[in-house]
Amino acid sequence: MLVAEDDVRQAEILRQYLRAAGHEVAVVHDGRTALTWARQAPPDLLILDVMMPGLDGLEVCRTLRRDNDDLLVLMLTARSTEEDLLLGLHLGADDYVAKPYSPRELMARVQTLLRRRRTAPPAEDQVLAVGPLTVDPGRRRVECAGVPLECTPGEFAILATLAGRPDRVFTRAQLLAGTRGVDRHSTERTIDMHVMNLRRKIETDPRRPALLVTVYGVGYKLTAGAQ
Repeated sequence: MLVAEDDVRQAEILRQYLRAAGHEVAVVHDGRTALTWARQAPPDLLILDVMMPGLDGLEVCRTLRRDNDDLLVLMLTARSTEEDLLLGLHLGADDYVAKPYSPRELMARVQTLLRRRRTAPPAEDQVLAVGPLTVDPGRRRVECAGVPLECTPGEFAILATLAGRPDRVFTRAQLLAGTRGVDRHSTERTIDMHVMNLRRKIETDPRRPALLVTVYGVGYKLTAGAQ
């Protein structure tokens, strides 16, 4: 496991908690070193601070995602605006924790992400088609009207779940089970932000979604749209 955090004291606290949980941990304090380490020896999980000297965590995440789509990334951010969090998820972070945070909360997030990796279902051969969308779980590919789309792991998990049962309404908790999120308040917001990012990619007008539809008071469903 790799921790990239420029606050030396905070990094040491994380190291101690992770080691106490039985994880092998390496710690770096700047973005360029984090990028080098993660490329040379890809960790099971990268805990990545956004605000770091030299190269910030967003750029590190963007660069690593081009090389390794399977790397788990948990982002630490003092930026709590919706746009900042959306950007982190759009660049490929699997989850985020806003500062200040409880080390116990962070450890719960770590264990949940690792559990997701261990219990991930085997790839299926069936290609899922809903209206203009096709989702290929085996190849982890998404197309909309024949145009390939880039999706983060979290976005893909949500889209594959919805495409597997078209027109069925999924609650946020059910979608959370597919992405293996924790912490009710934050993770439900994470689902909402993944949905916002997906709408920007698949909808003609994201403000008036026709495919990925909100069912108010319940959750979301995927439909074929106007025929």
